[in-house]
Amino acid sequence: MDAALARLVERVQAARAGRTALEIRGGGTKAFYGGEPVGEPLDVRELTGISRYEPSELVVAVRAGTPLAELEAALAAQGQCLPFEPPRFGSIDDAGGTVGGMVAAGLAGPARAAVGGVRDYVLGATMLNGKAEVLSFGGQVMKNVAGYDVARLLAGSLGILGVICEVSLKVLPAPVARATLRFEMDQAQAIRDLNAWGGQPLPLNASAWWQSTLAVRLAGARAAVDAACAQLGGERVDDALAAAFWDGLRDQRDEFFTAAHARVAAGAALWRLSLPPTTPPLALAGDVLVEWGGAQRWLVSDEAPQRIRDAAAAAGGHATLWRGGDRRAGAFAPLPPALARIHRELKTAFDPDRVFNPGRLYPDL
Repeated sequence: MDAALARLVERVQAARAGRTALEIRGGGTKAFYGGEPVGEPLDVRELTGISRYEPSELVVAVRAGTPLAELEAALAAQGQCLPFEPPRFGSIDDAGGTVGGMVAAGLAGPARAAVGGVRDYVLGATMLNGKAEVLSFGGQVMKNVAGYDVARLLAGSLGILGVICEVSLKVLPAPVARATLRFEMDQAQAIRDLNAWGGQPLPLNASAWWQSTLAVRLAGARAAVDAACAQLGGERVDDALAAAFWDGLRDQRDEFFTAAHARVAAGAALWRLSLPPTTPPLALAGDVLVEWGGAQRWLVSDEAPQRIRDAAAAAGGHATLWRGGDRRAGAFAPLPPALARIHRELKTAFDPDRVFNPGRLYPDL
């Protein structure tokens, strides 16, 4: 065990003995997400470095405190990428987000609907649990299927099960060709068209609708991208402008989110709605951005929280309070009793003394 990990083990042992809560912290870029952070900071950024990278095997093992920017630069040098495009939010000290935070948050960017999410690329993990034990799960090859898939359980857990120390990730070659098309249409038509195109053999990689404009990104082999452009029509967007647009959407610094953050500062709330992609526009007041072929919708609104949650549930989805509003009752939609029991039992198994990130995922965890 190296010195950095040994220090974390000692901190967890002391916190467990003293019944002290710990807030797992990397770059601090996602402190706004989920419940309010509680406890003494437990900085994991000493756990840094790429442990193993085999470009020919499309596998990389990375320590959790490694800056996400460092990992992406190493992959780009080999013509590879994290295809799910994890958001790169700004941090309080400009250090940027970390790989551990990327997995713990489980967030993905514009390409999520086409390529899958974070958990789909986690092959294995080493974690420090609430008993101060260092545990390893999964493996470092894509064909590893034995045992319980605990490593992927960490994706989206917001640190309530333990400290992610290292992860093994599947990576993919960067697309050879990309193109972005722009169309003018209302939200209902955009949802219909996106779902119709999704049933065709088209290299659809990302989509975004806002204020009567639909942008669609195509990615893959050049011949496939060119053929899709000819089939779909629309206005071809300059490649440099398109790249800036999708990066802004990924990192939530484009026009919609800039305006949304200003409204949140004035008292509104920003919601993330997860819905069946064919769901028609919801009858909710506010500004809407539609992503993922209609499956993810951002809403900045002054509507009552329960009205927004009820509307999402009635459509077969759920609503997450993303920014603003009162998070004391929980940022995420309440779980059904059976699923809530599973969450509690998992928390007890990994962190029986409730040391890590209390309340970040759900108030009683």
